[in-house]
Amino acid sequence: MGPEATILLQQKLIAAVPARDDADHVPLLIDMNPQVPSRIAHLIEGDGEDPGPTLGAMAKRLEGAGAKAIAMPCNTAHHYAEAIRGAIGVPFLDMVALASDHAAARLGPGGRVGLLASPAVRMTGLYEAALGVRGLDTLWPDDDAPMLAAIREIKAGGGEDAAKAVVAAADELTARGAGLLFVACTEFSLIADRLAPAVPVIDTLDILTDEIVAFAQDANPTEQSG
Repeated sequence: MGPEATILLQQKLIAAVPARDDADHVPLLIDMNPQVPSRIAHLIEGDGEDPGPTLGAMAKRLEGAGAKAIAMPCNTAHHYAEAIRGAIGVPFLDMVALASDHAAARLGPGGRVGLLASPAVRMTGLYEAALGVRGLDTLWPDDDAPMLAAIREIKAGGGEDAAKAVVAAADELTARGAGLLFVACTEFSLIADRLAPAVPVIDTLDILTDEIVAFAQDANPTEQSG
């Protein structure tokens, strides 16, 4: 949905494949639709159009074009995952569930995951639910306002103040006992290289990238083996 986030996922997919030729790369069908109704307007401001029907229609369109699975590089939009699943008959590669599985394997029961994400993700409880059933606790920055401002700055082409806000949030969560940090906003993925806390940082977009590559290799073993 966000153009830069969509392009970033493509770049990550290219980098994740040890290709010797163009044919070794993951084949993609992309519906990059910046006009999907605002998740922030719908979830935070409470006066926006429901994005679910648009997301479902996009997924159905991709399936009709031949997609064998659907992936979505937006954490917040996973709140509408059921609208997507209900519109298609192919697998939906759930970034929230995949990232939570990764955290559970890394931290074990009782681990604490710090979230660098949109306040809209916090409002939906997406990660609280997914991490909670895996025995993990969720930590959020005390103040949501700088995070929302950072997202808006990055969408508008800025980044310096946004990076400072995200770095400060990462340091705060680490000090409060997070054993692992999730970069769980694709705008923040664009500045994730600025983070250097004392605990591991996992970009949920990287988790999704790995799953897309694994799915493509399983679906096309001959093509992927080159």
